[in-house]
Parts: sequence; structure tokens; C-alpha cells
Amino acid sequence: MSAAPPAGSGTAEPGTATKSRRRPVAILLSIAAFALTVDVLTKHLALVELSNREPVRLLGGAVYLSLTRNSGAAWSLGKEYTWVFPLIGLGVLTWIAWMARTLRSVPWAISLGLVVGGVTGNLIDRIFRAPGWFVGHVVDMVSVFDPYGRVFPIFNAADSALVCGVLLAVGLEFTGRQRDGTRAAGDDRPANAAKKGAASEDGAGAEESGATDGGRRERA
Repeated sequence: MSAAPPAGSGTAEPGTATKSRRRPVAILLSIAAFALTVDVLTKHLALVELSNREPVRLLGGAVYLSLTRNSGAAWSLGKEYTWVFPLIGLGVLTWIAWMARTLRSVPWAISLGLVVGGVTGNLIDRIFRAPGWFVGHVVDMVSVFDPYGRVFPIFNAADSALVCGVLLAVGLEFTGRQRDGTRAAGDDRPANAAKKGAASEDGAGAEESGATDGGRRERA
């Protein structure tokens, strides 16, 4: 008859690792699906409502709805190399799928889900929209402070999800949060140093107490 492992021994029950991974992966997929759905719907509405129409002014001119089709990146950069962007998108999705094997962190699941949704939304445009396969133009419709994107590049819901996901990932990296749900080793150094300092003080106090007691016994 085998004894039960002691509490805090670090021994995990069978299936614990699978369960801890299942929830973050489900969150990643749910966030990605939500972001992709919003992107597809807003692009459809933009094509239906904004085609052959002047930009729509909102919030006193802080935001404009202005339909445009972008063959490149922000400010149409790289528009001569449209075919490169789908390859980059596929590479990013492959990389995230590989990383998801060790995903245990909910914040990282949210971050990666936003990135997946954003990349997939624009990737669909690149592959399936005119003028052709893998050279399609991305549908953008939101412009801030100017109706024609002269202050900030015109963007869409996929771009917003992608930027938010990347910013969250940067924040998680800076705070030492790992994709497997642990913290970076550097975050434990102050606590460890405090523990060592306390132990040193206790040891020094014990030595002083021992020396004092010894002196008293000698004098006696």
C-alpha cells in the first residue's frame, strides 16, 4: 500500500497539466473568434454603407468613417510587395499555434487570442479579396482626426485587436509573466534577499545570545 504524497511535494495529479492548459487555450480561441467576427461584420457594413460615399464625421471630427482599400501596411507602406503580408500572417499564426502547446496563462491567452483574431481578419482579405489571391487589398474604414488618414493611418477592427494584443504581450513580458503561468526568476530575488537577510539577522542574534550566556556562565 503506497502512502499519499505529502502536501506541497509538487506531485501533480494525473490530468492536472491537461486541465490547466485547456482553459487558456479555450480562452485564446474564443477571443480570436470574437475579434474575427467583429472584423468581418464591420468590414461588410463598411462596404455596404460607405461605398461611393463621403467620409462620415463622428464625435465632432475626432473620428471619421472613411472606406479605403489598402494593398500595403500602415500608410500603404510596402504596397508593391502585397504578397509578402499573407506569408508573414501565416508565419505568425504558425508560431502562436506552436507556443500554445505550453500555454497556461490566461492573460497570455487573451493577448495571443487578440493577435490571432487580428492577423486572421486581415489575412482573409489578403487571400480572398480583389484584385486576386494573396494580393488582396485590406478593407479599412476608421480614421482619426482627419477623414483621409493624414494624421494617423486608417485602420479596421483587426488592426485594433492586433495592436491591443501586442501591447498586452509587451506588458506581460515587462512584468515577468510567462506563458506557462509562472513568473520570471528575477521577480523572486527581492523576496529571497529579504528572507536571507532575516535569516542572517536571526543567526547573528542567536550567536550574540549564545556568547552572552557563555560569558555569564564563565563569570558564575
